[in-house]
Amino acid sequence: MSHEDLENYETEAELALYREYRDVVGLFQYVVETERRFYLCNKVDLQVKASGGDIYFEVTMADAWVWDVYRSARLVKNVRVVTFKDVNIEELARDDDLPDIRQLRGR
Repeated sequence: MSHEDLENYETEAELALYREYRDVVGLFQYVVETERRFYLCNKVDLQVKASGGDIYFEVTMADAWVWDVYRSARLVKNVRVVTFKDVNIEELARDDDLPDIRQLRGR
């Protein structure tokens, strides 16, 4: 496999991931960004913890979609992240006409 073939593969994989994101973003209520990942989810809880003078964050999410080009399954039931870095959480505008992810799982 040539360097150009590898670059083309990675570009196509990233484009497919973006298209998937565009298709599913309306199913979720929150966007969560950590230093390593980007998540969409319907439930999020952020806890600030302290240990030995250090502060860290524990984030738990339910019904999540993970932005990761190399994951075979991006929809996960529960996620737990522990980090010393910044965590950003945003609530998305909700379109009431779109189905909820929990309804889709029941199909």
